[in-house]
Amino acid sequence: MKDLQTIITSHPLFQDMKPQHQAMLGSGAKEAEFKAGELLFRQGEPANQLHLILSGNVSLEAHEPGGGTVPVQTLGPGDLLGWSWLFPPFIWNFQARAIERTEVIVLSGGHLLSSADRDHEFGYELMKRVAQVVIKRLQSARKQLLDLQTASALEG
Repeated sequence: MKDLQTIITSHPLFQDMKPQHQAMLGSGAKEAEFKAGELLFRQGEPANQLHLILSGNVSLEAHEPGGGTVPVQTLGPGDLLGWSWLFPPFIWNFQARAIERTEVIVLSGGHLLSSADRDHEFGYELMKRVAQVVIKRLQSARKQLLDLQTASALEG
């Protein structure tokens, strides 16, 4: 298997970043594996990690105490998971559950934030890339809501 830094820098989110910025990414990174049904993180808990999905599928879920859990989106290899570490109050707004055996690389959100603070060009690049993911997720959520509205209207 490739070394961790090579895997990180070849991820679609980072592959065309400047080499000096790519070098900042791997500090504190680790590989993790989750079994089917296992939570990667829980809604409401402290958010301090960015997950790069290498294999498997993950369900991003909204959990309401007493109201159950609603799947929001399914993510797979090449996807990024978790950006709540970027914004106060630094807690997970959703939870993530492995649908099947899933391998990820976990990057330290604290390290990324402090690196972005020290090198604003790196921070700007990181924010632009994460913002593109956020926009795609919002568009996906909007489409889901419209589909639900349409289905509900057709049912009566």
